[in-house]
Amino acid sequence: MKTIFVKDILEKITRGRKLDVRQVVPALLFLGAMFLLGRAAAETLGEINEAASQSIAGVSMESENWGLGFGKEGQKPTGNATVAELAEYNAYFMAEGDEKVIYLTFDCGYENGNTEPILDALKSHNATATFFVVGHFLESAPELVTRMVEEGHTVGNHTYHHPDMSKISERAAFQKEMDAVATKYKELTGQDMTMYYRPPQGKYSQSNLQMAKDLGYSTFFWSLAYVDWNQDDQPSHEEAFDKLTKRIHPGAIVLLHNTSQTNGEILDELLTKWEEMGYTFRPLSDFVENAGK
Repeated sequence: MKTIFVKDILEKITRGRKLDVRQVVPALLFLGAMFLLGRAAAETLGEINEAASQSIAGVSMESENWGLGFGKEGQKPTGNATVAELAEYNAYFMAEGDEKVIYLTFDCGYENGNTEPILDALKSHNATATFFVVGHFLESAPELVTRMVEEGHTVGNHTYHHPDMSKISERAAFQKEMDAVATKYKELTGQDMTMYYRPPQGKYSQSNLQMAKDLGYSTFFWSLAYVDWNQDDQPSHEEAFDKLTKRIHPGAIVLLHNTSQTNGEILDELLTKWEEMGYTFRPLSDFVENAGK
């Protein structure tokens, strides 16, 4: 069959000449394919441009959920913002460099029997951690908070009521959530709370980070975590080890939840596995000291 091009069809239409259907159909199919390809390319380009504009913008002004992207096993992940961008707000999610060090952190919303085995495991490995607590934990488990302090751990601020702090635009309301935890902690321990802050659910905004900085806090996200917080749907030991050993990386800030039965059961073995992989454990105070250099 003789091939007919689009321009030939247009010329015949313009001149009122008869068209051969056997020639027109392939041409029309070609036009349709080109239209769909062009549309897809435009949408893809729009997505690329949108992603590029977000990357250029750095830390978002709007509410964000902290998120990570992982590559090959053992490699460092990428975050919603870069290490350098967050550092402008005294905010961090992992350490730079290739030193095989881990910073252990736990979010403490409430106590359900797993904090003691977690503390026991840390003690047996001579590892110190940071526990980010909310008001309920301070109220319901003061003896565990006291033990944390006595055993050399750091207690950080996770807000009193665990709200979405990124939706709080007024500094007074933001500070009230923070001060309530710090005040209760001092009443309990007689010490000032270390000025470390973790946003509930990892939700944040640029103004949110700036307010924390203005209050004197360092904000800590994380570079390794897994779905461990649902006490009614706990991961198996195998699932936990798979996530936490394959994704560990130099300079990791690890987030675990004290409410997790799995964490209470595996932590001793997990710390041993990380040590066998060549990792050591350091407190966030070392991180902050090195970040300021």
